[in-house]
Amino acid sequence: MIESLIGFAVLLLLIFIRVPIAFAMAAVGGIGFALMRGWAPAWSMTGQVAFDTSLSYSLSVIPLFIFMGNVLAASGVAHGLYAGADRIFGRMRGGLAMAAVFSCGGFSAVCGSSLATAATMSKVAMPSMRKYGYDDRLATGAIAAGGTLGILIPPSVILIIFGLLTETNIAKLFVAGIIPGAVAVLFYLIAVRVAVAFNPALAPAGRATVPMTRSDMVGVLCVLGLFLFIMAGIYGGLFTPTEAAGMGAAAAVVIALALRTMSRADFLEATLDSVRATAMIFAIIIGAELFTNFINYAGLPDALADFVADHEMPVWMVMTFIVLVYMLLGCVLESLSMVLLTVPIFYPLMYKLPFTNELLLDPENAMIWFAIIVVVVTEISLITPPVGMNVFVLRGVLRDVSLSTIFRGVLPFWIADIVRLTLLIVVPSLSLWLVGKM
Repeated sequence: MIESLIGFAVLLLLIFIRVPIAFAMAAVGGIGFALMRGWAPAWSMTGQVAFDTSLSYSLSVIPLFIFMGNVLAASGVAHGLYAGADRIFGRMRGGLAMAAVFSCGGFSAVCGSSLATAATMSKVAMPSMRKYGYDDRLATGAIAAGGTLGILIPPSVILIIFGLLTETNIAKLFVAGIIPGAVAVLFYLIAVRVAVAFNPALAPAGRATVPMTRSDMVGVLCVLGLFLFIMAGIYGGLFTPTEAAGMGAAAAVVIALALRTMSRADFLEATLDSVRATAMIFAIIIGAELFTNFINYAGLPDALADFVADHEMPVWMVMTFIVLVYMLLGCVLESLSMVLLTVPIFYPLMYKLPFTNELLLDPENAMIWFAIIVVVVTEISLITPPVGMNVFVLRGVLRDVSLSTIFRGVLPFWIADIVRLTLLIVVPSLSLWLVGKM
């Protein structure tokens, strides 16, 4: 166990001096394993992990869902989705900010990426909110927070990776994210209402809206139709989650061609973005696998599980500790790295916790519930300073808005997230009710 703690300290030091997380995890994992087992086994493990990860059929779902999201972003369906949400909320004070949150939730349902959602919706919603006099704090806060929904509302790349790491049923993880995702949208809408109630200067009074145009309706129907196509295919037994990624990517291309809103240059850029994102994710996965093999051999997960069992720690204390660890790591790591780094350590604890809730007595249910908690905490990290990735995405798109402005804007949504996280921990049925109905 001491070797594992030293490895973590070295890893954090490398991250602090700005070594890329993938190479930092690979170096610490590979060298640590070599010092404990020898260099020949370490080189063999490194080559095998890189080979197996690169050719993994299960991991092929990641580039396909990323490509689907990028194609949809380039096709312009987000404009119709935002316009449709504006028709619902436009008459209220802060209605455009609420529309941004609602459309982020809808776009997340077919995108699966928080960063892509935040980047796309900032280009769609920000000009309209500025046109009608919205304060930049509320406008950017709503988009940054709404973008976090991309890793919770299915299909979610993070949930897929969690399922692969823990061998949990991905279809059940997807359905478990629906109600927490809906609760997140509701809480964000309430956060907007509370923010403008306390400070009316953040948003102008409501305005009259016009009926939806045909193009707006097409955008809404495309997003809704694609989401239903993927979910119905998975739960109707027509295809597996991995096959669903391919079907969704193909359907996204068909939608883009039918709408005739995506040029060849847009399609090429979407493809290249998908390649770059996939390369980054696979590099991080390989590094995380090497680091995980090292800490598993050093005995850290078993030592933590035994410590909890020997001291008879209550569930609430263990979960509080895990949440605090994620909150702290979220200040220095991005979401994918954090999940890959911590889940192999923490998930064995779920099998030894003394649950009293009858839903969590089933180990599979406990793992699904834990997955939703991990993803929600990871969502919170995306808007937590100093390294809230969604905040930096918005800063990259909106060059004239300062980081401090965006961080002040996300504060009401951050508070709403803490309330939601507490509710999901206390009431596991919010995550597991739909799973039980499958």
